[in-house]
Amino acid sequence: MAMSEHEKLLAGQEYEYRDPELQQLIARGHRLIEDINTSSDQTKRQADMKELFGKVGKNLTINGQFGAVYGKHISVGDDVFINGNCYFQDSNLITIGNRVIIAPDTKFYCGEHSLDAAKRFVKRADGTPYLITYTKPISVGNDVWIGGNVTVIAGVHIGNNVIIGAGAVVVKDVPDNSVVGGVPAKIIKKLNALN
Repeated sequence: MAMSEHEKLLAGQEYEYRDPELQQLIARGHRLIEDINTSSDQTKRQADMKELFGKVGKNLTINGQFGAVYGKHISVGDDVFINGNCYFQDSNLITIGNRVIIAPDTKFYCGEHSLDAAKRFVKRADGTPYLITYTKPISVGNDVWIGGNVTVIAGVHIGNNVIIGAGAVVVKDVPDNSVVGGVPAKIIKKLNALN
């Protein structure tokens, strides 16, 4: 049986982003995100967050404006705080653990394109250009503090008990009990393991 375009997306394969199922999921996400970003009714905001995300733990706070593509590919654990102007390009799964703080202007990007410019666009049968995108999941462990204006790239796993310094660009996995910073992010120091 052939994979759906949504299944191809989540498997990291080339997928057709104009697919009707994907477009419906995007429209659903945009509607719920608009409701979350404009509602002052906290009960409604919480209900919309639970509907938007794939999984929501206890005590999720989104402080200010929030953006995502699908929303349903995002899972968050307990006691997660997401500050304003964060963007989740969730063209694959983004998993956030427990007790995670995400500072303002942080971006998670699951999509990527070929390094070979000749392989970024092809023509469809009707002659229209087709952007080839591949995706990889992003995961964040427990007890993580991500500083402001951080960018996390596709395929990265951030371990437990980690601090990501403001302005960092995280392009590779971050081990447990680490402080990282810079562009690209590198280990600055080790932290004592949590008991």
